[in-house]
Amino acid sequence: MFSYRIRRAAVAVLCAAPIGLAAPVAQAAPPAPPRPAAGQEAQQAARFWTAQRMAGARPLDAARQAPPAPGGPAAARRPQGTLFKGTRLVGTFFGSDGPRGTTWHCTGSVIDTKVRNIVLTAAHCALNMKGDYIFVPKFVKGAAPDRQPYGIFHIQRIFIDPRYVPDRGSSTTKKAASDLDTAFARVSVNQRGQSLQDAVGGGLTFTRPAGYKLRNVTVVGYPSHRHNSAGRAVKCTVPTTQLRGYRQLSMTCGGYYGGVSGSPWITDYKDDARTGHVIGNLGGYNGGGNDASVDYISYATAFGADAANLLADAVADQAPPADLPPYRGVKGTLPGGAARWRKAVLMASGDYTGDSRGDLLVVWSDGAVTLQPGDGRGGFGAEKQLRKANSTWTRARAVTGGTFTGGGRAGLLVRWSDGAVTLYPQPGPSGLGREIRMAPAGSAWKNAVQLAAGPFRADGGTGLLVRRADGSLTLYDRIGAGGFGTGTPLLGASATWTKAALLAGGDFDGTGTGDLLVRWADGTLDTYAGTSPAGLGTRTRLRGPNSLWPHAQVLTAGALRHARALDDLVVRWSDGETTLYADTGTKALGTEYTLVHPGT
Repeated sequence: MFSYRIRRAAVAVLCAAPIGLAAPVAQAAPPAPPRPAAGQEAQQAARFWTAQRMAGARPLDAARQAPPAPGGPAAARRPQGTLFKGTRLVGTFFGSDGPRGTTWHCTGSVIDTKVRNIVLTAAHCALNMKGDYIFVPKFVKGAAPDRQPYGIFHIQRIFIDPRYVPDRGSSTTKKAASDLDTAFARVSVNQRGQSLQDAVGGGLTFTRPAGYKLRNVTVVGYPSHRHNSAGRAVKCTVPTTQLRGYRQLSMTCGGYYGGVSGSPWITDYKDDARTGHVIGNLGGYNGGGNDASVDYISYATAFGADAANLLADAVADQAPPADLPPYRGVKGTLPGGAARWRKAVLMASGDYTGDSRGDLLVVWSDGAVTLQPGDGRGGFGAEKQLRKANSTWTRARAVTGGTFTGGGRAGLLVRWSDGAVTLYPQPGPSGLGREIRMAPAGSAWKNAVQLAAGPFRADGGTGLLVRRADGSLTLYDRIGAGGFGTGTPLLGASATWTKAALLAGGDFDGTGTGDLLVRWADGTLDTYAGTSPAGLGTRTRLRGPNSLWPHAQVLTAGALRHARALDDLVVRWSDGETTLYADTGTKALGTEYTLVHPGT
C-alpha cells in the first residue's frame, strides 16, 4: 500500500542495524564483526519490541478504508474477508522510521529456501521502515515477544530490486516499476535459537504464475487495529484477474485495510499448513490498491524472473546487480494487445526473411495474413501484411513452416477446408509468393487435422508429420514441388491420438533429430524425442493433466531467441496472451517470456 514518507533508495539492499539504530545503506564497508550468539539478536530486539509497541504500530497503508456508503446490491454481493487467529507461515513485518521513532507494520510470510531464513513482504514497506525490523509469525496482539507462538525474528538484511520506484500521489505518476514491489529479507534465529523454518515447520514455495489465467488465491494479511481491535489476521479466497497494463494480479474482497501490504497470494492455502505455493504479494499499483484506496480492491505483483533473481540474491546473501537493464513493464514484443491476438487462429514459424532468424507467420480470423520478422533475441520488427482481410484465408485449417524445397528460406504449407493443400515455397516480407498445388480439393487431406514440420528425416532434413481425424500418424519425408512422396505410417487409427489437440515439431533436444511436442485435450504435455520414419521417439511427460494447458489454442516452435535448433515454443492462449518458452527441451519447458500480455 502507499506511504506518507517515501524514501527512494539509491541502492536496493538495506542492512538492519542493531536495535535502536537506523539501517545504513549497503555499501563497501570494513569486514563485518562476528555474529552474536544464537538468539542474542532476537533477545535484544525483544527489549525494544514490547507487547505495547507491537500493538501500537501503525499500518503503512493506513489510508485504505471502507467506502462511505453501502453501495447497493453490488456491495451486498461483494466477498468479504474473514478474521481468524492466523496461520504459521504468515505474520507481521515490523519496523520504525528511525531510532526510537514511529513504528509501522506490514504483512510478511515465510518462503521455503535452502537457507531457511527468508521472509517475503512488499518493497514499499521496507523502503519506509528505516530500521528496528522484526518478523513475527502468526502474530498475537497483546502478547510479549516471548509469548508469541514462534517467537520473533530480527531482520538482518533486506533485498529490493534497485529499479523499484514507489507509486506517488496521482495516477499520472504511477509507473511500470510498481511491478517490482516485492522484497525479501534474511532473518536471524529467534530467542530460542531456532531458524525461521525450523520454528514454523515449513515455508511457502515461490511460484511464478503461468501467465494471468483466472485462478483462485487465498490472501492472508494483518489489517490495521482500527478496524480489527483484536489484531487478528484476515483471509479471503477469490479468483484473480490481471490489472490492465501491469504485470499484476487483482482481487475483490472487503476487509483489507491498512497493514496488509506484503500479504502472500497463495494458490493452495490450508489453515496452519506447513506448505503452499505463493505467486505474488499484495503491493504494486498505488501500493496495492486502487486510487480510491477502498478496502475491497487489492493488487499484487505477480512473480516473474526479476522476483526469482531477487530471491536468489537473498538466498546467496548478495546485493542485486546495480546495472540491471531498465524495467519496461508489460509492453509486449508483438504488436497489438490480447484482444487482437485472440483472433490469431494459426501460426507458423520459420526463417521467412532469409536472415537466419526465426519469424512468425500469422493467419487471422478475418483472413488477413501477417509476418512478424524476428530479431533473433525473442523480439520482433515491424509487422508486414502479406494479405489483407479476405474470405479465402478464412478457410485455412492448418499451417506449418519448414524448408520443404531446400535452401535457407522456410516455406509455408497450408491445408484448406475443402481438402486442398498448397505450398508457398518462399513467402517473405513482400508477400506469400508462388503457390504450388500439392493436393486437390476433395482429397483425403481433408482429414489431415494437424500438420507439424521438423527435422524428422533420417538425414535431418525437413519432414512432415500428419495427424488424421482417426488418430493415425503418417510421416512424409520427401516433400517438394512435385508432391509429398510416399508417406510412412507411424501409427494406425488410434482413439488415444484423436485427443491430441495440438502438435509442434522441432529439434528440442539439440541433437539435430526431430522431436514432437503434443498438447492433449486434458492439458497433458508430452514430447517424443527422436521421431523419424522409424517410428515415434521416446516419450517424456512434461505436464500431467491440468486445468491450464487446455487454454493453449495455438502452438508453433522456432529459433526465435537465437539462430540454432528449433527449440523455442510459442503459445497463444485463449485470452490472447501469447508466450514464448525459450530453450524448451524434450524433458522440460523453457523459460517463459511474454510476447502479448493479457488484458491489454
